[in-house]
Amino acid sequence: MRGLAALRNTFGVTNPHEPRSLFGEILDWMLAPLLLLWPMSLVITWLVAQTIANRPYDRELGERVQTLARQAAAVAPGDGADPEAARSALERAALVLLNTEEDEQLFFQVLGRRGELLAGDARLSVPELGPGASITRGEVRFRDEELGEEPVRVAYLWLAAAGTASASVQAGDSDALVQVAETLGKRSRLATEVVKGVILPQFVILPVSVILVWFALSRGFRPLAKLQQAIRDRESDDLSPIAERDVPEEVVPLVRSINELLQRLDKSMGAQRHFLADAAHQLKTPLAGLRTQAELAAREIDSGRADPATLKHSLKQISLSSQRAAHMVNQLLAMARAEDHGLAIRRQPVDLAAVVRNVVRDFVPRALEQRIDLGYEGPAAGAPAATRLMGEAVLLGELVRNLIDNALAYTPAGGSVTARVLPDPFGQVVVLQVEDNGPGIPAAERDMVFQPFYRALGTQVDGSGLGLAIVQEVAQRHGAEVTVGDALPRRNAQSPGALFTVRFPLQAPP
Repeated sequence: MRGLAALRNTFGVTNPHEPRSLFGEILDWMLAPLLLLWPMSLVITWLVAQTIANRPYDRELGERVQTLARQAAAVAPGDGADPEAARSALERAALVLLNTEEDEQLFFQVLGRRGELLAGDARLSVPELGPGASITRGEVRFRDEELGEEPVRVAYLWLAAAGTASASVQAGDSDALVQVAETLGKRSRLATEVVKGVILPQFVILPVSVILVWFALSRGFRPLAKLQQAIRDRESDDLSPIAERDVPEEVVPLVRSINELLQRLDKSMGAQRHFLADAAHQLKTPLAGLRTQAELAAREIDSGRADPATLKHSLKQISLSSQRAAHMVNQLLAMARAEDHGLAIRRQPVDLAAVVRNVVRDFVPRALEQRIDLGYEGPAAGAPAATRLMGEAVLLGELVRNLIDNALAYTPAGGSVTARVLPDPFGQVVVLQVEDNGPGIPAAERDMVFQPFYRALGTQVDGSGLGLAIVQEVAQRHGAEVTVGDALPRRNAQSPGALFTVRFPLQAPP
């Protein structure tokens, strides 16, 4: 059944929901030539048997026509001879010569130089010589024809007349002709015996060959079955590499690819476990604050010493803790969305300048509350879309939002934060920059700030530690490059500040 399914696939009759059988396909490709060559072998064997059967009988028939030709030359009527006496002598000689005990019919014919019938059967036709064709006198030739609707094999030769010097007969010449014809019964029987001797063993060899091919394929696929069983018997958490020592050489590349996949999966699952552990640890702080403040407020109320100021302070702390928890949850969701490589980015044309303008507008109230000068530099609304790229607007908004949120968190009151979009005059990239005049990031820590939950030492900024990790992940999803350095030198600057630069390719990444 597997072989038939593979054969259907070979001729295009496929079922998209049915897996293809490699065993059946190989079996079909091995057996199909046998099944196609076997009828060809029968035909070739029959033709070869016919040739083999004709050779000895043609030799015997040629000897008979030569003997009859000598007899005809000996008794041929000369000038003044009696034709009837010559005919009788030829027929008697032919009866003695052509007498056979086999169940075959023999016919002969002797023609004179003028084409007259000297003896034999008049039904045998005279061989035709084409224009310019010639044959050697005394040379035996053979042909096939029908005599009274019965196929016969004819041997003939041309006799040289007395006193004739030429050794060849041209078309149109007159010369004596001797022909002997024989029915094909014994030839057919010999050919049949040859075919039987060759074909009958094939009826045994062919099924044995099929069984041996099946057995060889089954034995060859046995290591694959063991490999399948070994993988199936594994525990769900066993991501160790598959042993290659018992695997066939042709399957080693596949096993190595699976081992690489298992290694990447193990690394990914380890990163997820580490991420969940860090997330749980980070969420414990605001949740513990919520519980502590709620317990303090309840204790104050139970003791009867609660005053509005104390309760208001507790409620304010509860509100701050809930905001931290909500911000943490939102960041975790954004991180998960950015890391979800199973979902392809729904790329569409996005104006990066418009995204940055909208995000800056959303952060203006917070900047005013912190007394920070938040500004935007880049193309204005309605300008030519030189900053349009292929991407996902939601993820790009998360990237810009986290960069500005990080800059506002580390910029002191009275500072400034600038978000700028720089179109490339060569039309290759779009550059996004977020600059602040905060404490900056030391060169030794610039590669680590993009790790989840990492925070620079010595800072008292409250945050989740996920913002820059989200920026890095979204940038990678869009084929962009993120770099961090010192801000541009400014007059009377008390701190180096930080400058985050993201270079987006205008062509969609693969």
